Amino acid sequence: MTEALVGVLDRKQNSVLLGAVEEAGAAFALRNPKSEALFKDAQSFMPGGNTRSALHFDPFPLYVAESFDACIKDADGHVYLDALGEYTAGLYGHSDARIRGAVISTLGKGVSNGAPGEAEINLSRLICERFPAIETVRFCNSGTEANLYALTLARAATKRSKFIAFSGAYHGGVFVFGAGGAAVNAPYDWTVCRYNEITKTVAAIEALGSELAAVIVEPMMSNGGCIPAAKEFLEALRAACDKVGALLILDEVVTSRMGRGGAHAKAGIEPDLVTLGKYLGAGFSFGAFGGRAPLMDLMNPIRAGSLPHAGTFNNNVFSMAAGYTGLSEVFTPERADDLYDAGEQLRARLNGLAGRCSSMVQFTGWGSILNIHFAAGEITAPEDLFGEPRDLFRLFHFDLIELGIYAARRGQINLSLAMSALDIDRIEQAIAQFLRRRGDLIRAIAGER
Repeated sequence: MTEALVGVLDRKQNSVLLGAVEEAGAAFALRNPKSEALFKDAQSFMPGGNTRSALHFDPFPLYVAESFDACIKDADGHVYLDALGEYTAGLYGHSDARIRGAVISTLGKGVSNGAPGEAEINLSRLICERFPAIETVRFCNSGTEANLYALTLARAATKRSKFIAFSGAYHGGVFVFGAGGAAVNAPYDWTVCRYNEITKTVAAIEALGSELAAVIVEPMMSNGGCIPAAKEFLEALRAACDKVGALLILDEVVTSRMGRGGAHAKAGIEPDLVTLGKYLGAGFSFGAFGGRAPLMDLMNPIRAGSLPHAGTFNNNVFSMAAGYTGLSEVFTPERADDLYDAGEQLRARLNGLAGRCSSMVQFTGWGSILNIHFAAGEITAPEDLFGEPRDLFRLFHFDLIELGIYAARRGQINLSLAMSALDIDRIEQAIAQFLRRRGDLIRAIAGER
């Protein structure tokens, strides 16, 4: 057993933990009969009643009837503070008047025009001004698509075919590198290295040498546990890529919210390509990839032999208009910095609570995104989390729902611009209540009797 799990779950501890989870799940089911009925109905038309795997959990997921401000309301009438934040895509909350106004105005002008419009110029200009590494940009429909196109562009630009990613990384539905990868992964030639491991990663880059097209990395692993990259690690990747002529792609689908210029500006790193998605569509489907102008110009349709880039909804009028309004009027540079600071302060307070509960509880993250972990010692890569008692995450999830906080099943909490200081305090209070309620169980698992 690694340091991630300080104590070994004996039969008694495991029985107590499973019993607590079963009790919490049963209470959840009793409170949510309408969600249960909808789930049963959904199974007649969708496999498992599901069309997005991340939203499923046992015994059944909550079905949301409406949302407003920083809250969601489920089918049974319960109102929750939305700390899931649509896995960071819900940065603006649910009812910002400025974004709503942009959507209504756009609807009044007609949709599905089959032509470019001024809105996409406005958004592309703002993105290039906001994010230092993006000189020019192209739009698509999701972060998955953005990474797919960035990798393809890197392969075409370098005339090489091999790539490096990191264990535990998630670059979209067809680029999953946790638990040995996924059967649905796109067929690229991957070498997988350990996150934040400088020496071995640099050696792998140098060994692939002239065959390596690009290294793709998240400045903070999101699905992998909200683990930030060390600045020295990103700097080492930059230098090693330069040495062998490979490109460095920063996947900022999640981390572009880290302050006014995204994670690459915050860390002082100059990638060749950056991928975006999530909140930048202001609630509508969105993806983008951009970077150095000479690279991006390979997709310039004016040029002979340019790479094709299709997509019916790449420049759909809702994403363009709402995205521009959100980035220009709501998530201003100053507001971006404020949200980053609020997240840093919250995580520090939560780690104070965690430390008083058990050495096996801590919160990782960066800025406005954080994750609880039941692991001791420093966490620099997903391998440091091996052996975490996963049922504790289920218990944490159920307890927060009972307390009126809707978070990710994996323990991730994402702040939104719609949250007030009182809302953030409410998250802290709910977590404090969880730690008090389950502290004895956690300490027993950790061997801290």
